[in-house]
Amino acid sequence: MRMENLIRTIGLAAMLLLAASPALSQGAGSEWDLLNQEVMSLYQKGQYDRAVIVAKKALAVAEKNAGQNHPDVATSLNNLAELYRTQGQYAQAEPMHRRALAIREKALGPDHPDVAKSLNNLAVLYYAQGQYAQSEPLYKRALAIWEKALGPDHPEVATSLENLAALYRNTGHGNEAQALEKRAAAIRAIKR
Repeated sequence: MRMENLIRTIGLAAMLLLAASPALSQGAGSEWDLLNQEVMSLYQKGQYDRAVIVAKKALAVAEKNAGQNHPDVATSLNNLAELYRTQGQYAQAEPMHRRALAIREKALGPDHPDVAKSLNNLAVLYYAQGQYAQSEPLYKRALAIWEKALGPDHPEVATSLENLAALYRNTGHGNEAQALEKRAAAIRAIKR
């Protein structure tokens, strides 16, 4: 398996949980929820071009209904950025990931798990481009947030450890990678 396949983003899969949340009716609204469900469906079918169109509409709805700096806008930005990254359109993805991160940090605080999602996904983008020096501190910060907010044995922590391990393995730091992989495997082995 190629190293790129080992890196995991946190975003599109989590979107279904966000779309099902009753609290969202106070944010971007039910139209946004339905659009996000459609984006997820199209993504899962590999219909990325159509998914981008729907994701852009979801972003517009979120901005109109919830305001430019609402966490729902950050979710829409993240989802659109992930669609672009999946298609190798990195230049379009980066500003969206950066804006999503800024919104989440301001609205939720710097230590919120959603901030860690944005950090992780921006790190994945840099990793995909071979910008390892930019990727590493983002992975480390995401890991620290998840450990603090969710506990050291949470699956998100394992994902973060695996991502950082893949980076280390790809940059010739096999010993560090092995230690992180061992810890991630131990977390995954815990029955949930």
